[in-house]
Amino acid sequence: MEITFSDFMAQISSNFALLVTTLLTLGVILVNGWTDAPNAIATCVSTRSISAKSAILMAAVFNFFGVFVMTMINANVAQTIYKMVDFGGNSKDALIALCASLFAIVTWATAAWWFGIPTSESHALIAGISGSAIALHNGLAGINGSEWIKVLYGLVLSTILGFSMGWIAVKFTEMIFRGFNRRTTNAIFQNAQVASGAAMAFMHGAQDGQKFMGVFMLGIFLANGQANVTDFQIPVWMMLLCSIVMGLGTSIGGYKIIKSVGMDMCKLEKYQGFSADMAAATCLLISSVSGIPVSTTHTKTTSIMGVGAAKRLSSVNWGIVQEMVWTWLLTFPGCGVIGYLMAKLFMVLF
Repeated sequence: MEITFSDFMAQISSNFALLVTTLLTLGVILVNGWTDAPNAIATCVSTRSISAKSAILMAAVFNFFGVFVMTMINANVAQTIYKMVDFGGNSKDALIALCASLFAIVTWATAAWWFGIPTSESHALIAGISGSAIALHNGLAGINGSEWIKVLYGLVLSTILGFSMGWIAVKFTEMIFRGFNRRTTNAIFQNAQVASGAAMAFMHGAQDGQKFMGVFMLGIFLANGQANVTDFQIPVWMMLLCSIVMGLGTSIGGYKIIKSVGMDMCKLEKYQGFSADMAAATCLLISSVSGIPVSTTHTKTTSIMGVGAAKRLSSVNWGIVQEMVWTWLLTFPGCGVIGYLMAKLFMVLF
């Protein structure tokens, strides 16, 4: 099933529920832009390979291409998110639950951003919709276990693979360029950092863009009373809209996260930043092709940890890492509980 832009605008002007759902979905994507997307460009900014303003513009462009190209090739990530929970056959109650979960994600992510901690909107999304589904069914009947297990695979994959590939990538880079002088390598890796930052932004769009478009499509169907749509195509106008909103979010609030990830956690040289970016982008590519939804935040930060640890363990600011890990661990129960409570509240109010 495909929705044209003209059909969408006609529906949104006469369907208040669709308007509210759209605004909440775009709000979540905006929050993702200022809390998650900056991870993609944090290292190339921190190593002064590119200015923050130019990096944000680059991220917006390559986020779109990531969304567009990967969705055309393989939309498995969007399908996984779409099928993760079953809100039931009552489209009105299902829409209320979905809106509650989106509200929970914005609340959780904004709080984390305020403290400059890079939380994972991917996991906040999964936790929020799961909590709302549990509230709607008063139990676990609405949770699709076979799709949820992919999230657990992704959590392990993004953590272990990100760290190990970061360590391997920087060691391999050091081995190749051992005979070069510092001035030559700095010139090489300044350009390479920009390219690897673009690759990270591309893969962020491929992963996170698909996740939120899956939710966007679910909201449109539910607002139109269609609770059982199983086959759909993501339209190009939606890819463009989500990319623009995500880029806007990065330009508004991305600097705090860039500082935490790219500067405070580990001081990187240009070749190290390149290694971290390429390691993380490779992990995200593997996950996207296999349809496993992973966290861009987890993948990028663990790859930076791996790069720093390859030099010496003390190169990594483990205090910052500890704050991040606690936020990651609390995201599932925290955002899930907020989604559950908001769903219960919304069902009483509406």
